[in-house]
Order: sequence, then C-alpha cells, then structure tokens
Amino acid sequence: MTKVVRFHETGGPEVLRVENENVSSPQGHEVQIRQHAVGVNYIDTYFRSGLYQSPLPSPVGFEGAGVVIAIGAEVKDIKTGDRVAYGHSPLGAYAEVRNIPEHCLVKIPDGISFELAASLMLKGLTVWYLFHQTYALKKNETFLFHAAAGGVGLLACQWARHIGAKMIGTVSSAEKGKKALEMGAFAVINYRDENIVKRVLEINGGEKVSVVYDSVGKDTWMTSLDCLRMRGHMVSFGNASGPVTGVNLSDLATRGSLTVTRPMLFSYVETAGKLRAATDVVFDLALKGILKVDVSHTYPLEKAVDAHTALLNRDRVGSLLLIP
Repeated sequence: MTKVVRFHETGGPEVLRVENENVSSPQGHEVQIRQHAVGVNYIDTYFRSGLYQSPLPSPVGFEGAGVVIAIGAEVKDIKTGDRVAYGHSPLGAYAEVRNIPEHCLVKIPDGISFELAASLMLKGLTVWYLFHQTYALKKNETFLFHAAAGGVGLLACQWARHIGAKMIGTVSSAEKGKKALEMGAFAVINYRDENIVKRVLEINGGEKVSVVYDSVGKDTWMTSLDCLRMRGHMVSFGNASGPVTGVNLSDLATRGSLTVTRPMLFSYVETAGKLRAATDVVFDLALKGILKVDVSHTYPLEKAVDAHTALLNRDRVGSLLLIP
C-alpha cells in the first residue's frame, strides 16, 4: 500500500484527502518511482478548486523527484535505481509511489538533490520558456514580472540577472521585496502600497515596458496592459487571482496594438528530446550556482492541506515541497 492525496469534490484546501492504495506494476513505457520530494504549485490549486477540470475523484500534482524502483517492458532509457525528476506529467505527483510514462522523466545529474530537482522542474522550465521561447529577453531590457517573490518569481529574478535584463517585480510586502532584490530583481513594487503603473514609469525613466509576465490573472490584467509600451507583449501564464474572462480586444488596440499570449509548458517540451534539452539548461544553471532555490518550506505528504493553505495565503517566500 502507498499513500496518495486525492480530492473527491472541488473546493478549498480542506477537500484534499490522504488515502491508501495499491500501485500496479508498471506497464509498457511506464516507470515506477519511489518519490523523495514533490513540488507544490499554483496549478495544483486550479484543479483542486475546479477552475481546471479533472474527473473525480482526482489525484493532484505534476512535479516530483525520486528513485526508479521498477520499469515496464518497453522502457528504453531508464533503469532501476536511476534518480529521476519530472515537471509535467499525468496528475498524481502527491504520492509515495507512482507510475509515470518514461517520456515525462529526466535523469537527475550528480550535485542536484531530490528536493532541488522537485523545486526546479516545473518552475525552472517555466522561466526557461518565458524568457527564451515565449518572448526572448535581451540584455538591458526592462520588463515587469508579477509575484516576484514566489517560487517562479525568485527563479525569474536570478535568471534575469544572468541574462542582464532589468526585472521590475511586484511583491506584497517589504520582506518579499527585499528577497526579490537579493535574488536579482532590478527594482520592486509593493502593490499593496504603490501604484504599479506609476512606479513602472518612475523606475523606467518615464517609459513603459516592452513585456509583462503575469501569473496573477484577473486582478492584474488591466494594470499589466497599462504598463506596456506601444506594440508591447502581454504574457499571461497563470490565474492565481482567478481567470481572465471577457477580454475586449479593443483594449489591446487602444493601448498601441498590444499582443497577448497564454502559454503553457507542454507546448514547448512536447517531446522527450525537447524536455531533456530544456532541463539540461535549467540543471546546468543550478550546478553553476546561477539558480538557487530555498527548499526549507517542506511539509509531510499528510500535510498537503497545510501546504495549499500556505500557498494561497502567500505567507511563504519561494518554493513549497511535500516530502512523502
């Protein structure tokens, strides 16, 4: 028997349940993993709340790391005993043991812990595609990034510093602003006390920015558009405050022919080869010390409710992990 986390109805963190189940032997291209660390991400809350749909009862989670304990007959590149990680997979990361398709997995290099791998996969790959694929940031380019002290945001601070781009990050407290600056943000805006559009202009010498990366969604949609210069690019990659609905395309035209995209990771790593190539970039930056992750915010698998509550309350800086 193994412990798994599921929800039988959508709702708040309290709907998450820890249950026991028998895990079948891996079939075909499946790999069975004993998990050592599981990433907790906002997308997990979208499924749990019902914003994104999955058949009930539903497992939870897309990101984890562990050791291979069994393989299916058609598995080619992975063997028992390998240390592996994944950042996009079928739902079910919140578990002690799980089966997962081989093509979702990458091998963890020496020097990367399970905890670091589980913190880097989804969030690190997200920053990789945002900065290099969705919109290619250039050295000295100034841009706006919401939620700069979150798990993705702090990696974005460090990656922007590595590129030489100037990241203006929004935060909800002075403490979070200090952390974002330490990690590489060029400037921060406390959205609870400051007007974001006004501060962007002040920070950027009276100019708006060429690109905004927005994972907040509904609450920041119009503000983000108002921060963009003519023909600027709005990258909406999350819905932490709720989905953006009822979009009026005239809002883009009247602000100077803006463009909007709603990217997701799978569109950039849709093959095993692309996934491994992208992950090589992320792990290489971590091994060189360019990307660092605070892995101190950990919870036992049985405390998944507490982890989701902390994530929604935004009372933790950086990444959250479950330890099965």
